[in-house]
Amino acid sequence: MRMNQRFAVYGMAAALCFSVGTLAAQDTTKTDSGNTGRRNRGNFDPAQFQQRMMDNIKTRLAFTNDTEWAAVQPLVQKVMDARRDSMTQGGGFGRMGGRGAGNGGDNAAQGADARPNAPKPLPEAEALQKLVDDKVPAAEIKTALEKYRAARKDRDAKLTAAQDALRKVLTVRQEAEAALLGLVP
Repeated sequence: MRMNQRFAVYGMAAALCFSVGTLAAQDTTKTDSGNTGRRNRGNFDPAQFQQRMMDNIKTRLAFTNDTEWAAVQPLVQKVMDARRDSMTQGGGFGRMGGRGAGNGGDNAAQGADARPNAPKPLPEAEALQKLVDDKVPAAEIKTALEKYRAARKDRDAKLTAAQDALRKVLTVRQEAEAALLGLVP
């Protein structure tokens, strides 16, 4: 390609990128507070969402007797809570994209404040992250890493115990359905 053709191609690519970015930036959908920016989520109620989820699990596990479900439902909730805690091993999923990616702050800290029912990050993870950020000697990091791994094992053990307790009260068919729902392995 000749130099002029390359510049023309690069110019068109830049114009396309700019126009797509401009269109994305022009999302002026009103939010609940009346500000523009994020789309209106329609009065999302986490408790209502969780109740629908529990109703779905009750249906999928074929519980028709409310008394039986009342005995099993806390076990299901315990598994769901333990799984959520286990998934939030460290600083949360906000750190996967890097510290402060996109908004100039620590996503993990902001996410914990924004969601009141969100699991708390492990203090061992925060301590480990601080040591890594401060570039301390490897021996200190190694000690903190061992503490972090022990804390993760504890959360995973709680999940396994909750899953075992649930599994004990289910029929084979219900256990299979629970496995398909991701409640038990």
